Amino acid sequence: MSTSIEYAVEHATLYTYEDAVSRSQQLLHLVPRENPRQQCMHQSLAIDPEPSRRSDHHDCFGNPVTLLEFDQPHRSLSITSTMRVAIEPRAEPDLGASPPWERVAALFDYRAMRPLDAATLDASRYRFESTYVRIKPALADYARDCFEPATSLMVGVFALMQKIHREFRFDPAATLIATPLIEVLEKKRGVCQDFAHLMIGCLRSLGLPARYVSGYLLTRAPPGKPRMVGADASHAWISAYCPVLGWIDFDPTNNVLPDTQHITVAWGRDFRDVSPQRGVILGGGGHELDVGVTVTRVAGGS
Repeated sequence: MSTSIEYAVEHATLYTYEDAVSRSQQLLHLVPRENPRQQCMHQSLAIDPEPSRRSDHHDCFGNPVTLLEFDQPHRSLSITSTMRVAIEPRAEPDLGASPPWERVAALFDYRAMRPLDAATLDASRYRFESTYVRIKPALADYARDCFEPATSLMVGVFALMQKIHREFRFDPAATLIATPLIEVLEKKRGVCQDFAHLMIGCLRSLGLPARYVSGYLLTRAPPGKPRMVGADASHAWISAYCPVLGWIDFDPTNNVLPDTQHITVAWGRDFRDVSPQRGVILGGGGHELDVGVTVTRVAGGS
């Protein structure tokens, strides 16, 4: 008997422009990627106006992506993604079974002509700086007390997740997506994207690969309060690589190892690689943006 949990997700985006947009291209990460624990049972896009051209493929990280082109004038753009996803519970990882973190960091040190296996080569691209995640000594210093000499890698990563959750405050007004990590570190405030970027920056600054994961999280209403439709939002967490255990997810915003309540859409080096929707437009002037995400557990699911 299957123990999977099924969710219905709706992600609605509406752009309203001051002036007509004459041409537009949009790149979407709105199709959940499949993995050994997650199956996308259904996904569809409702788009208004209809795009002139559409192509569906995979990016260099293996994420499903959709490219839309619009060559007719329009004053608004509505894109609604609906999906149904089934997720299997994960096995509890033995974090202490990971090797000492220094040994893993040494594995990713540059050595000329050294052959790398496929898994190490793939993980190595998440070891370096990216647009929103810079490698800084201050980030390594912040994480240092979680990585004492000979500490098992994943034990250290778990301690870092706990430290960020304990010391940082969730504050949507504190940052923008491009706020430098050093400023996030100083303010000790931000949102899930900031905490994910910060944790990734700390790990990479210690020489360890880590990737950014985007997706959705089932949220619950406070006791006695109705759950609001559209109250959910895109969520972000991180995944750290261990040559023994593979990739393991950590959510510093909620201080948990993601399980069946986390729905994975895409992963990359940082938010820029996996933004739900980004594009270029010709015309339009100013615009208003309205985004709503609803995640619902399907009654009677497996």
